Amino acid sequence: MTGPVFAKGLRPGLYAITDSRLLPDHQLVAGVAAAIRGGAVLIQYREKDLNTADKLRQATALTELCQREGVPLIINDDPYLAQQCGADGVHLGQTDGSIETARHILGPDAIIGVTCHGDLALAETARTRGADYLAFGRFFTSETKPGAPRAEAVILGKAADLNLPRTAIGGVTTDNGASLIQSGADLLAVVGGLFAGSSEQIESRARAFTRLFAEHHPLFKL
Repeated sequence: MTGPVFAKGLRPGLYAITDSRLLPDHQLVAGVAAAIRGGAVLIQYREKDLNTADKLRQATALTELCQREGVPLIINDDPYLAQQCGADGVHLGQTDGSIETARHILGPDAIIGVTCHGDLALAETARTRGADYLAFGRFFTSETKPGAPRAEAVILGKAADLNLPRTAIGGVTTDNGASLIQSGADLLAVVGGLFAGSSEQIESRARAFTRLFAEHHPLFKL
């Protein structure tokens, strides 16, 4: 085995996930822009509550930003929204529809990520069905998904043989992120540990996460 295959614009680093409680409408684009300035390599638009028209408006604005900055944008759960706004791909939970359906909607070049919790069998199935990255967690207490099942960091190492980028999610902070990278995480997916406060604070936290990758990930490049 040769290690994770980074394709379709994926690379090791900070994976910034939006949350409307932390980034209300008028701060969304500015907050994501700050994360990108700080080094975020992947953005996910995650919105559970807005109506369809407002989701499309926000997702389109983020698509325009991310395309300008050369950073892929992923849409949480909804391949149709990803198609409408021109995003780079979709992230699917275990109950969010099949990889095959998302691939049919979005095409062969789309990035499709899949939540695997702490289950290597789910990860193996996702790889077989065509996932481009695997997400494991939660690893720590998470305000975004407090009821999500707990995962142990050892799963990140066990998933190395699947040769796909491994994302760690769930309570990730600049204090615990290094341990996850050292365990095998290629991406740190961060919500609350990133998007709180001013744009200056968001950018500063993003830079701190980026430094963790510079220090601890063998394939990271600025």
